[in-house]
Amino acid sequence: MYTHIQLKTIERINRLKKRKNAIILVHNYQRPEIYRVADYIGDSFGLSKKAAQTDADLIVFCGVDFMAESACILNPNKTVLLPAKEACCPMAAMVKVQDLRQMKEQYPDAAVVCYINTTADIKAESDICCTSSNTVKVVNSLEEDTIIFVPDKNLAKYAAKYTVKKIIPWNGWCYVHDKFSANGLKEAKRLHPDAKVVVHPECKPDVIELADYVGSTSQMIEYTKKDNAKEYIVGTEIGLIERLKLELPEKTFLQAPPGSTCIQMKKNNLQLVLKSLEEEQHKITLPENTRKNARRALNRMLEIG
Repeated sequence: MYTHIQLKTIERINRLKKRKNAIILVHNYQRPEIYRVADYIGDSFGLSKKAAQTDADLIVFCGVDFMAESACILNPNKTVLLPAKEACCPMAAMVKVQDLRQMKEQYPDAAVVCYINTTADIKAESDICCTSSNTVKVVNSLEEDTIIFVPDKNLAKYAAKYTVKKIIPWNGWCYVHDKFSANGLKEAKRLHPDAKVVVHPECKPDVIELADYVGSTSQMIEYTKKDNAKEYIVGTEIGLIERLKLELPEKTFLQAPPGSTCIQMKKNNLQLVLKSLEEEQHKITLPENTRKNARRALNRMLEIG
């Protein structure tokens, strides 16, 4: 499954992280070979919790920019590295501080909920953060009746189904999950009538309506482990399907449409992880005022769970 060079690189990474008291946090969408060096693999919420709890001196974050920033926000005295410095989330870039401030002026009584897929400066402007695993819980925890939700319009619409609050969605989206269509799922279901449909809440509302289960990547893993079905149509990035196939080889996992990939997530690789550890390059740094304000939003989320 792995080349000789990959196995040697894995061995070097595992030795080096012990020597440097480093932890490697890996998102579910990463390349499968990176799983071999991970200390924890999970969704954004699980990764945030691990980042907040670690006693490691060095955090290597195999994900995209906002994830590494979140680890830095929660660990001001630790070194946080992003192996591929150009791994940036396009959706996080869809909301700018000045634009958010203008919306806050337009709705002065609204609370701002930011999806974790946002930059540190947007988190600093927000009242609380959320992830795909706890969006509804976070929204319903707030006293305010009106919520500005940034940046994912689809996740905002999903949350709106489970609250009486007024949700004002930002016009952002995930280009990977936006590829999934109701017609595509219906065709996949026609070809695989016994398969259950599990999708991410970043998908469009008409896709979510067809799902047997909606959840974050880690929630999808837990669901398919406990569920009795043998075949699943999965509406999320290809990396999760690869992980599911590794962990549940007795079951069948299909992606519809096949090949929906986050190019940014795939920019990390074993060689870059090794170089990151060796040279401690691509350190995440943030202005202290931004970090403190952003931490308030993240901590508030972590307290809710």
